[in-house]
Amino acid sequence: MNFILDGGPIFMVPLLALLIVIIILFAKGLKNNTEKTLKLINSLALFSFVFGVLGFVIGMLGALDAIAEIGGDIAPQVLAGGFKVGLLSPTFGMVIFLIGKLFTIILTSIKK
Repeated sequence: MNFILDGGPIFMVPLLALLIVIIILFAKGLKNNTEKTLKLINSLALFSFVFGVLGFVIGMLGALDAIAEIGGDIAPQVLAGGFKVGLLSPTFGMVIFLIGKLFTIILTSIKK
């Protein structure tokens, strides 16, 4: 769970909440498989992906602003560490997106 704090709680905690909601909807869909549940899982999964990318863009804009203020003389290790941290939220968003799509495929395949 350290990656949630490393990726920035402003974006990672809502993404975790979205993952929990998607899992709950999947469990609900196993009992009562409706088109509404499928659409909701799809929408939340896509929102998670886009929200993660938004976190990356906002983080990179802030980082580039900070680099510009110090004159651009930055160690490559610091830059690589910043990119690693910046890529955590879109990666988590992609994982949630894939989980949501997998749940949708499963629910669609068992739908009568």
